[in-house]
Amino acid sequence: MYTAVSQRVLYEDNHLIIVNKLPSEIVQGDKTGDTPLLEDVRQYLKEKYNKPGNVFAGVVHRLDRPVSGVVMFAKTSKALSRLTVMMRNREMRKTYWAIVKNTPKYPSGTLTHYLVRNTTKNKSFAGFSPVAGAKQAILSYRLIAKSKDYNLLEIDLKTGRHHQIRCQLAAINCPIKGDLKYGYPRSNPGASISLHARQLSFVHPVSKEEINVTALPPPDVLWDYFAGLDI
Repeated sequence: MYTAVSQRVLYEDNHLIIVNKLPSEIVQGDKTGDTPLLEDVRQYLKEKYNKPGNVFAGVVHRLDRPVSGVVMFAKTSKALSRLTVMMRNREMRKTYWAIVKNTPKYPSGTLTHYLVRNTTKNKSFAGFSPVAGAKQAILSYRLIAKSKDYNLLEIDLKTGRHHQIRCQLAAINCPIKGDLKYGYPRSNPGASISLHARQLSFVHPVSKEEINVTALPPPDVLWDYFAGLDI
């Protein structure tokens, strides 16, 4: 377990640790009972630093299970408190890559929707007008690369809503490759979807230095093609 996580650590200091999440992993425990990435990170810290007893690691933000990429954990309760506030105040820039088959009408733009979450279906629905229970969702996107059959979009997430990128791209007829829940016709191997948390940028809550962390997409022919381009 130590080795499995250690090979995917993107940044670590006394206050936080950032890991490249695999698309099959859950960040926190859920009803499946599968071992979450959080527990693997705790085990990694316990073994690396030879710590007795329980090891603290707190979740700063989450990714959906089929999504890969940058996930940050706090190593102290003080850091967790500060980082959580920063995340809530949108003081961190989160950039994603998404592979879609359909070409968006415009090569770049800002999408604003009002999302309503259906907990029974574990799905969000996008509308253009505020209704009861809806939350405003904003993202910017730009088309940064193309292959023979697919398009690579870079997404700058402005808000953090349930399934936001998946729902908003589907709303402009660009469902993410493999995302059956939001209208893509075929699944990906391993039930992943082609959405990757590419980069996280923020000012360190203690040192105040600018931190920019970038994660490679998971091994895959199409991801390898796009990652190999000079974008």
